[in-house]
Amino acid sequence: MAQTERLITIQRMLTARKYTSKQEFLNKLEISVATFKRDIEKLRDTYNLPILYDRTEEAYTVGAPLAGPQQNLPGLWFSQAELTALVLMQHLLSELDQSGIISPRLAPFSVFLDKVLNDDKSSSQQLRQRIKVIGMSSRKSSIINFEEVGLGLLKRKRLEIEYYVKARDELTTRMISPQQMIYYRENWYLDAFCHLRKDLRSFSLDGIVSAKLTDLTAQDLSTKELNEHYTESYGIFSGKASQRAKLRFAPERARYIQKELWHPDQVSSIDTDGFLIIEFDFNQDPELIMDILKHGSQVEVLEPKTLKQKVIAEMKKSLQLYATELSN
Repeated sequence: MAQTERLITIQRMLTARKYTSKQEFLNKLEISVATFKRDIEKLRDTYNLPILYDRTEEAYTVGAPLAGPQQNLPGLWFSQAELTALVLMQHLLSELDQSGIISPRLAPFSVFLDKVLNDDKSSSQQLRQRIKVIGMSSRKSSIINFEEVGLGLLKRKRLEIEYYVKARDELTTRMISPQQMIYYRENWYLDAFCHLRKDLRSFSLDGIVSAKLTDLTAQDLSTKELNEHYTESYGIFSGKASQRAKLRFAPERARYIQKELWHPDQVSSIDTDGFLIIEFDFNQDPELIMDILKHGSQVEVLEPKTLKQKVIAEMKKSLQLYATELSN
């Protein structure tokens, strides 16, 4: 048990009843007499707690307040396990934040955790050194736009944005009612009602060139509407599912894939030959095709036929690139 947690425990035991014996403290804290004495001295000297030893009762008690301000114990409401979990959470968020949007806002919290745990071998610095998150597909986003979008969500106001559509190399101006932010595959997205298109849309934050908070009240949609629009489809693509995919993975790959979630409502099974069959609904297929292709010969599209044809077409294009190179 770290010293901070011990001090908190001692303080709680002292306030729980009038007298507490030294042996009760030692049994609870599982420390030596010398360590217990140092903790009592720290509570008296550093935090100005009026701890007294009553020789008649042979126990410790809290006396009249001492002169001077009484200091609050750091992290008073957290146990050691909870503090460790907070360090891990803060560090994971910082490591995942490849675009640098959240990390600056977490810095003060990090300083607080360092101060609370600086007396323990399992300090926050030690924990951070032993955790590494490698981001491979994150895209840089604007911190200013991130904050403006956050204000729109919080204040329930519409946003006027300039949005760059990569597929069409086009910049458009739109009025949107923000609904929810999504962190998906190491990138941020905003689900919003687009008043230009009169429908729900997903906007990648790195595509929002500028964002301006307006005084207009955002149009709110129910959680049911949002789930129906965004949950049925595969991956980041929205819209009501219109097709059902059926994929078959080779036995050696199945041992890994069977623990992956491709879709919240997927149906999985293993056939007699050890092949893994996964079925799920989808709407648009670009992301699905990319995920299928990365498994190469270890996966086969069984249904629908249109999806299989698109995967074959992509494979042929790739093969043609290499065939042309080899022929030169």
